[in-house]
Amino acid sequence: MMNFMNKNPVIKLRQNSWTDSFKKWDKRIESRSVPFATTTSKHPKTSLKWNSVVGLEIHAQILSQSKLFSGAETSFLSPVNTNVALFDCAIPGTLPVLNKRCVEAGVITALALSCKLNHTSTFDRKHYFYADLPAGYQITQQRQPLAQDGTFSFFVYTPGVHKKPYRKSSKLKQLQLEQDSGKSLHDEDAKISLIDLNRAGIPLMELVFEPDLSDGEEAAALVKELALILQTLGTCSSKMEEGALRVDANVSVNKLDEPLGVRTEIKNIGSARAVATAVQFEIKRQISELEKGHEIVNETRSWDAVHNITVSMRDKEEKQDYRFMPEPNLPPLRLHFGKKEENNLNLIDVNLLRTQIPELPEQTRTRLIEQYGLTFEKANILTNNTVLLQMFHDILNEKNTRDPMVVTNILLNEMLTVVNKNNMELESCVLTHRHIGEAIDLLHERIINNLIMRKIFKELVSRPNCSTMQIVEENNWFQITDKVELKQLCQEVLDGNPDIVKKYKKGKIKVFGALIGQVGKRTDFRADLSSAEKILKEMLST
Repeated sequence: MMNFMNKNPVIKLRQNSWTDSFKKWDKRIESRSVPFATTTSKHPKTSLKWNSVVGLEIHAQILSQSKLFSGAETSFLSPVNTNVALFDCAIPGTLPVLNKRCVEAGVITALALSCKLNHTSTFDRKHYFYADLPAGYQITQQRQPLAQDGTFSFFVYTPGVHKKPYRKSSKLKQLQLEQDSGKSLHDEDAKISLIDLNRAGIPLMELVFEPDLSDGEEAAALVKELALILQTLGTCSSKMEEGALRVDANVSVNKLDEPLGVRTEIKNIGSARAVATAVQFEIKRQISELEKGHEIVNETRSWDAVHNITVSMRDKEEKQDYRFMPEPNLPPLRLHFGKKEENNLNLIDVNLLRTQIPELPEQTRTRLIEQYGLTFEKANILTNNTVLLQMFHDILNEKNTRDPMVVTNILLNEMLTVVNKNNMELESCVLTHRHIGEAIDLLHERIINNLIMRKIFKELVSRPNCSTMQIVEENNWFQITDKVELKQLCQEVLDGNPDIVKKYKKGKIKVFGALIGQVGKRTDFRADLSSAEKILKEMLST
């Protein structure tokens, strides 16, 4: 049974070694800048006389088996009120015991985001009364957080919105550890509210960014890049649908060369795409109100994803007094930056954690561009999808003579087409890197063509235990490359379409496509159409 009484004045850290989480990363790659000329091109303004300002506050749930100050589990799918320790429901006499894993997660995240780690940080009580907060206060780090003063750099690129990617950076004011509150469940019909304390005490990292973004697309790009970094580090799942990453956006508008306007805060944003939509709506709403002569009220607004609007929740004219006070049951948290002391299991070794930072997304994009010659757009797609990226590496590692560009095109075009047409999740797609790698080899050896490869992939979806070659042999889907056979096919097509031949010879070159199509249909598209095209043109020229 868990011992809730902590009489030792030295802060206790439960052991949950961080080191094992990084054994899968064997190769350490130094940070490099993406080899593109950065652009100072700004986003298209909503109105030339208005300037929009956006700042984000992001809560990231730390990936840990237990909560921040108790031994209760953190599983998302657990039945209500089953992951609750005595401390989580504020039973008198219970004391917090800090989770070492959570501290390490915060430290390694801060290092990856170029933050300044504070040698000593403290915990505070933030008081407010709500039913899902049994103690009447939240333990957080307000005055001396774990880390401060980071610079977060990312690329902004949305096809259809931006002509080319541009680099943007945002100042990370502070990164702090804190516990989550419980969840209120409201039954409107029964007119009752129920409390689920499974989330009470869930470990969070709060990342507070300065208001230095300009629009919704920049805000969404920051969220997506941050989510990818946290996933890469293994410090947060970043699953917004599970509440593992929650975004609050602060938005204001002002006329150029005038002080910042009154800000509003948007809550309940459920996805990165919704971040862009919500922020853009709020910018337009505020401009519309000001142009009508109305004032903007300092308030909290909720994002209504059904109607794509922000809705007023409560005003902030009177600032709430949270009565911050030092947490008396948690001594200051001190990080260790020097040589590791022997027999000190409570030590948070910053230098050791620094060596365990894996290749980060921007480094991955750079490597894909420099090593494999990919474009930024394709490198970005691969980097943003861990499943595709892993498959890309698996295909090339299996046989290093394969063309990286061909591998990329097939993954992004053919494979994603199969996934979308069959309504599959990429994570559960039955096509393996071996299936795709073998298809690429057959394509390279001219045993099959692109059209046949698509048919093979379609067949493999229902028969994933078969090999690619087995599907080809069973269906006789070998590409026809024999010149004699192709000449005979072309002659049959010309003889069977005299009208089209006559039009072509009279100068209507566009009808040539119909002849090539006939060759494809006659062979179930097994014919080598590039060779057939040359043969047809030679025959038509005589």
